[in-house]
Order: sequence, then structure tokens, then C-alpha cells
Amino acid sequence: MTALRSRNLILGAGITLLMAAVALVSLAWTPYAPTAIDIVHKLAAPSLAHPFGTDHLGRDVLSMIMAGASSSLSVALIAVVVGAGLGVPLGAFAAARGGWIDDVVMRACDLAFAFPALLTAVMITALAGPGAGNAMLAIGIFNIPVFARITRGAARSIWAREFVMAARTAGRGDVAITVLHVLPNIAAVLLVQATIQFALAIVADAGLSYVGLGTQPPNPSWGRMLNDAQTYIWRAPLLAVFPGVAITLSVLGLNLLGDGLQDWLDPRLRRGR
Repeated sequence: MTALRSRNLILGAGITLLMAAVALVSLAWTPYAPTAIDIVHKLAAPSLAHPFGTDHLGRDVLSMIMAGASSSLSVALIAVVVGAGLGVPLGAFAAARGGWIDDVVMRACDLAFAFPALLTAVMITALAGPGAGNAMLAIGIFNIPVFARITRGAARSIWAREFVMAARTAGRGDVAITVLHVLPNIAAVLLVQATIQFALAIVADAGLSYVGLGTQPPNPSWGRMLNDAQTYIWRAPLLAVFPGVAITLSVLGLNLLGDGLQDWLDPRLRRGR
């Protein structure tokens, strides 16, 4: 199966690229300043001047959605990089050494799973205060054991393969075998998992912002837009619809992209098609 025949991959990549393009464009241009207040035109309905209307402070909702895309995707991206950057080496090390080291790493991962991103953010906020940086840190810490477990499980199957045994017989050490043989063979699994964690990180960031632990005012955030919209849900229901659709599209695009990549990169699925 070629990449162009995978509808999930094409659709997911298209939605993801669209959201990324919106985030990049918002860094240089938005229809209005996302933080510009215009009380006279507050809670305005969608119009040519304001395609998505305005919020309770008269801010242009389209501009806030665009700026919120940059904030949410940045937090999610850095959180995934932190999680993969620490979790992949940890899982690869556990798979390479085995024995009590493997047991210790896995039990540490089990302990980390007891502290979800929201609880970790609450603890970090208590020490350092709320903010986007702390949200990145909290979500990234939660991602570490996820990547460690995925890497360890996939790497252990590679360590049992004949070519790895041949490399060990030839005198190559654990680090060389991991870098040259193990990681290249599990890269597809890690790439698919990264797209899944990216989607989960967007939802986690929206949740943290919703409860006031993520991106702080006046910077726009999809989660805080939902929080602000609940007060005016009967008067201006579209205030909740637009950020909700933005979150849904981002997560849907990344999930479709992950499914498409899995179908495309897995030779067993490729042969089946």
C-alpha cells in the first residue's frame, strides 16, 4: 500500500498541516490583535468584520483561535519532545540491560503513571506558579513513562533477532547495537506513538488551561476560551463551539495521521492491502 492510497494518512496529514499552517500564520498575522478589547462590540454575532464573532470583552474570536493554535501546538510539541527525549533512551537502556535494571525502570514508570498530567501540573503550580512552561513540563513528565514502556517493549523484540545476536558476536557493545540496529527498527512504532501523544497533549493542555493552570491571560488559549464561554453559553453558544471544533479537528487529524502512518509503515498491514 502506498502512502497516497491511505485515506486516513492523507486526511490526517491534511488536517494536521492545516492546523500547523494556522499556528504559523498567527505568529505574523491575525485579523485583529488577539488581546485587543472592544467592549462596544462585545458578544457580536459572526459577520464580515468578525467571521467568528467577538467574546465578552469584544476580542475577535477568529484571531484568538489562530493565536490559540500556536499556543496549544507549541505546548504539545515541546511536551512530546520532552517525553520522547527522556523516555526513549530510558526504555532503550532498560531493554538493553534487562535484569534488575529493567525491573527498576518499569516500576518507576508504574509509579509515574500514578500522577497524571493534571495532578503533576497542580504540584508544579504549587511550587512555581501557573503558566505554559509548567504545563509543558507537566505533560512532558507524564509522557516519559509512556515512551519508556513503548520503547522497551518494542526494543526487547528486536534484541531477540538474529542480526542483533550477530552484531553482539562481532563485538559491538549495547550502545552501538541500540543506535545502529534497535532504534532504526522501532522508529516507526515511536513515530506513530508520538502522533498519539501529540493529540493527547493538546487535550491535556486545553484541560490545564480550562482550570487556570496552563497558558495565562492575556495570551489566548483554547481551553480558557471554553472556560470563558460557559458563562455565556445561552447568550452566545458559538463562543464554545469554535474552540471546541479547533480542539476536535486537531486531535482528529493527529489520530488519523497516526492510524495512516501505522498502516503505511507496518509491512504486515501493507501486504494485507
